[in-house]
Amino acid sequence: MIYTLLWLTTAITLIVVGVLLIYSPGKVNPYLDENGTKIEGSISEKIFVTIGGVQQGMIIKSKSSQNPVLLYLHGGMPDYFLTQRYPTGLEDIFTVVWWDQRGSGLSYNPKITKESISLVQLLSDIAEITNYLRARFGQEKIYLLGRSGGSFPGIQAAAKMPWLYHAYIGIGQMSDQLQSEKLAFEYILKEYRAQGNRKMVQKLESSPILDDLPPPYLKIRDTAMHSMGIGTTRDMKSVVSGMFFPSLMFREYTLKEKYKLWRAKARWGIHPLWERIKNTDLSGEIRELNIPVYFLHGRYDHTVSYSLTKSYFEELHAPVKGFYTFEHSAHSPHFEEPERVREIIEKDILQGKTLLADK
Repeated sequence: MIYTLLWLTTAITLIVVGVLLIYSPGKVNPYLDENGTKIEGSISEKIFVTIGGVQQGMIIKSKSSQNPVLLYLHGGMPDYFLTQRYPTGLEDIFTVVWWDQRGSGLSYNPKITKESISLVQLLSDIAEITNYLRARFGQEKIYLLGRSGGSFPGIQAAAKMPWLYHAYIGIGQMSDQLQSEKLAFEYILKEYRAQGNRKMVQKLESSPILDDLPPPYLKIRDTAMHSMGIGTTRDMKSVVSGMFFPSLMFREYTLKEKYKLWRAKARWGIHPLWERIKNTDLSGEIRELNIPVYFLHGRYDHTVSYSLTKSYFEELHAPVKGFYTFEHSAHSPHFEEPERVREIIEKDILQGKTLLADK
């Protein structure tokens, strides 16, 4: 009996590994015309560049190398693989650089210490990769997009180095994240009580948020938010089904790269800078930018508070600024309502206007 179970376990393991290898060639899909020929001037590549003395990976996608460049700062865990399920179409407008920041995804290295991933270092990395992209594509300035945790260093980079950027775009823009977490806790506890979900209510009530986020709450935070449709996307009810399995089936990563993606997530948690993030009120530190600023925020976003971000926006000074509410989105308008995001980019952001912004 023991040998039979051992044989079955080994056979199942080999089958799973074999399937994962089939789904992990690691080649980035090119852009093809109707005849199956690569579109001239298009870019589809995975590259590694030494930034701040560390090899860091990125995926660059564009229908035309003449497009303006957009540097995408992910929220702590790279999310390029989600474009398979949620195509953004951003590559029609931009040369999109999906950069895996120091210590994450393609850039994960077990030798990287948490102490080396400081805010100062990330800002230096952002400047260095920006200058690399400016030189490579022959553009004086590029566009900077910070999503969720990426908006924390993103808006600070835009404030400190405005000469490098045409505009700053914040998706799920952070402000006072500890207060945001408290508001989210109050909201989900109220909703679970209304649903009569005693099990979740008991877990939440046993881990109240006072001056900090207790570890037991952090363990159930993502589950609680996603099952209620206020996490990554409105339709993503589970991190496992919505992110983990899709990442395993994503053909543009090798099996080793998929391992690194989740190994980094397990090591750093929400974000390598989480302690700094949750103890910083950006609305009191970054009050002015000298470039156009655009905030895109989902109405159902409780990962980063919609109301706090809007309040921050109203106090922020910039030569041009626009706030855009996405009525059908949670934390990812670019994945959930991509057509409207592209319209805003083409009619407002690229033109330096706010015609489509909330009134």
